[in-house]
Amino acid sequence: MVIIKRMIRDWTIFLLFCLFVVLFLFAEEIRNNSIFNRIPSSFFNVNTIFLSIILEAIPFILLGVFVSAIIQSFVSENTIQKLLPRNAYLAIFPAALLGIIFPICECAIIPVIRRLIKKGMPSHVGVVFMLSAPIINPVVYASTYFAFKSTPYIANARMLVGFISSIVIGLIIFRFFKGENILKDRIDGHRHPHHHSEGNKFFETLYHASDELFDTGKYLFIGAFLASLFQAFFDRNALLSLGTNTALAPGVMMGFAYVLSVCSSADAFVASSFGSTFTEGALLAFLVFGPMIDIKNTLMLFAYFKKKLVVTLLLVTPVTVYITVLIFQMIFL
Repeated sequence: MVIIKRMIRDWTIFLLFCLFVVLFLFAEEIRNNSIFNRIPSSFFNVNTIFLSIILEAIPFILLGVFVSAIIQSFVSENTIQKLLPRNAYLAIFPAALLGIIFPICECAIIPVIRRLIKKGMPSHVGVVFMLSAPIINPVVYASTYFAFKSTPYIANARMLVGFISSIVIGLIIFRFFKGENILKDRIDGHRHPHHHSEGNKFFETLYHASDELFDTGKYLFIGAFLASLFQAFFDRNALLSLGTNTALAPGVMMGFAYVLSVCSSADAFVASSFGSTFTEGALLAFLVFGPMIDIKNTLMLFAYFKKKLVVTLLLVTPVTVYITVLIFQMIFL
């Protein structure tokens, strides 16, 4: 039953993507056809914007899922634990930088953090790693740099603000959850164990990569489609005053990031499409907050962690990111 559902999901995504490609390739013929000439041009703009976001993002998505799959198959959680100092405060700083070595996007980070905490990683350290890794990693940096070719400092700003925000949130979590078990009691016996022989490590990596590709791609398609709808139909004039307001615009874009739920390997391309409407500070808020908290990982957080921690993160994270972005834009932007 699970296999059938997965096949239906995968084929649905593939067919929808093919439909958008066909509409893109034959857009002029469709427009000139008398049957379709009553269709507003905005619908064709949706298709063009959607495909432009997808085609730019796919190379980084592919790179990201394969790196993540390799880590999942070949890197032990104990390796990560050995890299962290025993001091509770000192451990926060390398934890915030672990994404440079272990580039895992937010689509895959939560189960990894759960395993690490179960094996003895301090809860606040795991939270810092969970929040920072989807931002501070080479794949995300490269995609952000490429998406903002005209303003490459946005990539550096994203890394810095993400690092500072995750450190602050980690300190708050340590203050309120020191020594407390933050994991839900879950029974994992229903899962099929993977055999870690060298013979099927390769196939295990391919399995994880393909599975994560469709999961990640699903959210990318949804996010890109919503972004293209927004750009094609929303009145830019109505947003102009709001988007250029240095105090309000970051909060608005954080709301967009939460709803769109685009993978951090590709969200820079969605953010750059709003560059003509919103301030750089607002785009930065989108790029930092989205990988930390969005709809899809909120559901996963409630599945793996206790409600008290999740609610705390949902309150602390947006406030911390918002204040950090405001301070950053006052100083540097």
